[in-house]
Amino acid sequence: MEFTLGQVAAILQGKVEGDENQKVSRLDKIQEGKPGGISFLANEKYTPFIYETEATAVIVSKSFVPTKALKTNLIKVEDAYNGFTMLLEAYSMMMKNSIVGVEEPSFMDASSQIGEQAYRGAFSYIGKSCKIGDSVKIYSHVHIGDRVQIGNNSIIHAGAKICADTIIGDNCEIHPGAVIGSDGFGFAPQEDGTYRAIPQIGNVILEDNVSVGANSTIDCATMGSTLIKKGAKIDNLVQIAHNVIIGENTVVASQTGISGSTEIGNNCIIAGQVGIIGHLKIADNTTIGAKTGIIKSIKKAGDTHFGYIGIDMKNFLKSYSIFKNLEGIEDRLRELEKKQ
Repeated sequence: MEFTLGQVAAILQGKVEGDENQKVSRLDKIQEGKPGGISFLANEKYTPFIYETEATAVIVSKSFVPTKALKTNLIKVEDAYNGFTMLLEAYSMMMKNSIVGVEEPSFMDASSQIGEQAYRGAFSYIGKSCKIGDSVKIYSHVHIGDRVQIGNNSIIHAGAKICADTIIGDNCEIHPGAVIGSDGFGFAPQEDGTYRAIPQIGNVILEDNVSVGANSTIDCATMGSTLIKKGAKIDNLVQIAHNVIIGENTVVASQTGISGSTEIGNNCIIAGQVGIIGHLKIADNTTIGAKTGIIKSIKKAGDTHFGYIGIDMKNFLKSYSIFKNLEGIEDRLRELEKKQ
């Protein structure tokens, strides 16, 4: 797709400094910009590239003032990074909305319904009694089980599995290979040392504007629902167990594991490889650093926790300042013992 700089500026509510009739059809890094491309400058360390780039236009913040002659046009906006993000969103949405219809072979049970301007890719499967909204995109090799509900404008990428009774809201995005609604890890120990599987009869609910990364898994509830609230963002390779609740606008980074029935508050940040045991409550606005292990509830909102096992970050750093020097402390102790 091709746009004039004037059209791009209108999308971003910005202003062109240069020729607004020039056209762009591609998004480029500023250091790799070529004619026909558009880039952005948000980080000062990349400023030298704006004087060298061959990109047709560069999105900059209103505060930017060039100190040398430019070969490119500028689109000035309030914030360059947010402006380029808006452009990426608009471009991505136009690309996604351009694909509609049904590829064959694909299957949808006669008892299911799908809205207008939807897309079903080849080898996709939709089970019985499903309700799927308008402009939903279901890519190839997606499996959607019985009685699933999917809201308007949601995207299910190739190879994702949406198990029976899952409810997905509007504007959600499920990335390739994700599994939503598989059985929770529930087994009852028996007297003979074996384990008996506990039937998992609940479901998963994803509210509006939720994103689930590639190859992540969200287990169905034993009873009731595993709930991912609106605006939450789940990275790739995350495991969310049965009956977990993830709060609004909380982000969970890759390789994190959250055990069953834990409740995580709103606007939390959970970094990579965090492990959280079951039946805990994590307060709103909590930040948990990478590789942290959480074994008790976090009750105070806004705290940052770090370390294994996770404790208050200030306490951890004080402790770390001691144990990183343990070898030297041990030598001093031995010297003191010799003097006694």
